[in-house]
Amino acid sequence: MNSKTFRMPIIVQVLLAILLGIIQGFFVPAWFVRIFVTFNEFFGQFIGFLVPLIILALVAESIANARHHAGRMLTVTLILVYASTFLSGMFSYFIGEVSLPYCIERESQLSLAPIRNGEFAPFFTIQLPPALDVLSALLMAFMFGLGIRMKNANAMRRGITELKDIVMMSIEKVLVPLLPLYIFGVFTHMSASGEVLGVVRSFVIVIAITIAVMFLWALILYFVAAVMTRTNPFSMMIHMAPAVLFAFATSSSAATIPISLQSAAKLADNKATVSFVIPLCANLHIPAVAIQFVICAMAVMMIVGQPIELATFIPFVLLLTMTCVAAPGVPGGVVAVLPVLANFLNFTPEMQAICLSLGIAMDAPITGANVLCDGAICAIVDKTTTGDNAPEAHELA
Repeated sequence: MNSKTFRMPIIVQVLLAILLGIIQGFFVPAWFVRIFVTFNEFFGQFIGFLVPLIILALVAESIANARHHAGRMLTVTLILVYASTFLSGMFSYFIGEVSLPYCIERESQLSLAPIRNGEFAPFFTIQLPPALDVLSALLMAFMFGLGIRMKNANAMRRGITELKDIVMMSIEKVLVPLLPLYIFGVFTHMSASGEVLGVVRSFVIVIAITIAVMFLWALILYFVAAVMTRTNPFSMMIHMAPAVLFAFATSSSAATIPISLQSAAKLADNKATVSFVIPLCANLHIPAVAIQFVICAMAVMMIVGQPIELATFIPFVLLLTMTCVAAPGVPGGVVAVLPVLANFLNFTPEMQAICLSLGIAMDAPITGANVLCDGAICAIVDKTTTGDNAPEAHELA
């Protein structure tokens, strides 16, 4: 008799991990907390080891396997995807700089730092340095990807594709299943050390601001599309409502593609444009993720008293954009953002885990916002490339 194994959705696992960690941290003994501190110490280093390989494999493989003559429509779409993601991150930075100081107390006395000595010190530590730093991985990815395309190196193309498959298997079989345990340990530690209440209060504020910024960014995109198409932006957004609701319910842009195609067909004259842009954006266009991570990073930095400077956030958002565009190809690929946080903003594993928890907990509204923004991109591409022949979407999936 065959039976399907029930698998709890990752968002439910994370929410349970947060709740149980908070409750349990109030009464468990210190030695129990130290078990999870020890695990988190190693697991945080494992994430740092694996993520540069994720970036190298995904970016290099996507460049190496891109079609040489995919057409102007692909070029325009990719430019818009990268521009939208980067500008959404910078937009959220300026909104956060104005709004967050009024909502979050800087002197919250939360360290959010790993306690190396004392009551909750890990039993032991194992040093696991990253295979590469993030910038080196990104540079190597472009070098190998472009080199494989220019030299038509089929053997290396197969190799980089197999490397991507191996990295994705590591994520699916090891990283994603252990993420809830990692988050459980982080919140158990914060609860036991008395820091969790301030963090939870900030959670509500960050979620509210993030959702507001997502809607504002979608509104900006639709106003641009409306000016180009001479259409009412609000009627365009209403046309996308069924797809947004379905995306919110499923937390999956890919599963929403059939509904998105029907909704976006009302925004574009060329149906071939819709058939090409919507599946591509479902995999690449995730401005809401950039918004969430920027707002969350700023909130955490304010909580611990770190300075928030534009000179730091511009390169951070640039690399975040490239990482976000690569991440949707990986289950749980949002973890690829963690070393970007660590490298540019000096985040501890605890601070990274808070951003990761918020990202996973907000999966439904983030997905809905991404799908909503896809409709605007589709309308803009349709107006910009009228008369072009669209390449097959599966060529770039």
